[in-house]
Amino acid sequence: MLSPIDGRQLTTLATASAGDVDRACASARAAFEDGRWSRLAPSARKVVLHRLADLVEKHAVDLAVLGVRDNGTEISMALKAEPGSAAQTFRYYAEALDKVYGEIAPTAANVLALVHREPVGVVGAIVPWNFPLMIGAWKIAPALAMGNSVVLKPAETASLTLLRLAELALEAGLPPGVFNVVTGPGCVTGEALALSPEVDVLVFTGSGATGRRLLQYSAQSNLKRCYLELGGKSPNIVFADAPDLSAAAKAAATAIFRNAGQVCVAGSRLLVEASVQAEFVSVLAETTQKMTVGNPLSLTTQIGAINSLPQLEGNLSFVTDAKNEGGTLVAGGARTLTETGGWYMEPTIVTGVQPDHRLFREEVFGPILAVTPFATEAEALRLANATDFGLAAGVWTANLSRAHRMIRGIRAGVVHVNTYGGADVTVPLAGTKQSGNGADKSLHALDKYCDLKTAWIQL
Repeated sequence: MLSPIDGRQLTTLATASAGDVDRACASARAAFEDGRWSRLAPSARKVVLHRLADLVEKHAVDLAVLGVRDNGTEISMALKAEPGSAAQTFRYYAEALDKVYGEIAPTAANVLALVHREPVGVVGAIVPWNFPLMIGAWKIAPALAMGNSVVLKPAETASLTLLRLAELALEAGLPPGVFNVVTGPGCVTGEALALSPEVDVLVFTGSGATGRRLLQYSAQSNLKRCYLELGGKSPNIVFADAPDLSAAAKAAATAIFRNAGQVCVAGSRLLVEASVQAEFVSVLAETTQKMTVGNPLSLTTQIGAINSLPQLEGNLSFVTDAKNEGGTLVAGGARTLTETGGWYMEPTIVTGVQPDHRLFREEVFGPILAVTPFATEAEALRLANATDFGLAAGVWTANLSRAHRMIRGIRAGVVHVNTYGGADVTVPLAGTKQSGNGADKSLHALDKYCDLKTAWIQL
């Protein structure tokens, strides 16, 4: 396993075979069936999840550094986005779990109809390399809160923080067998998990191609429910009447370049009103040139490493194609800091990107911003929706009516207005179109991890 910081070997990881995955799933099933966690009183589950949050906070620096060495996220961001966010998520669902009630249906006087909410059983979770602890917590915490057992497969290039989380979960008092982690490549470990008849629900964050395979595996096995978050090509729309164009430009840079663009909700398509495009791009380019690309363990670094060499090479191919298709390179566009041995890329801005260009249509998952002008609100909305994805969006305008029209018109799970990013665990992250289905975060996420059971009682 190589570190993106310097390209050197960081550690080694076990590659779980299909048999290893079967044993992990059997362990999770046995733990669920004997009730060591699933039949524990909600108040007792709450105590354990709060203890786990405490331990994540206690070891926050260690977890953040471990993750940065693993995946290249800048440490200033990782501290908040990884252990900070994970601890908050475990606390949120710890407090929520004993506030989920059943129902009494309106019936005739001689019938009592009850609707129970029960844990689904065994949850399989496959999480990506960009924010493994944060995204892992989004799936693990509500699943455990509802009384399920979990088998987790981290990305093979970012497994270390989730292995450490499993140790902390045992220390917090989670019974053995309830939370299991299996490491290895998706083509072996992930496939075995998705095909396992012991898994009742599968949750995944990653690429659309992998999401499609998981749906196929579900059909080939036990028709397990699959909830998929498949990334995006999110528009960040700037109108000429934005309250502060300079602030919007700085936010647009952060929206695409934080974590080297390796963010599922990254504002990767900048749609800017033509009358202010030149001014806006000038401020944006100036802001970008001041951003520091460097060792992600440095507190002064604003843009960290690319997760892997193949990812970096893929990013650079987008730049080549963008120029060949008629785009204009305004900033960046090349690999940098090669002397470190690590994988770094300059923050890149390309103007003149048209809707039929590859850079407009496909998710890069790297620090590359596509800029496209628009003339009217209707054109902005058309361009915003001219993608197969629908995960996030941003709108910058001082016109309240326009803001609400855009919120209604944009097909995306999250629409930011006069900001970009920052939505916390209290609200759902739910994709539309080919960005997936189901929701992470908020109370709505609990629905994925419970079954409804009706009791129809003749009195």
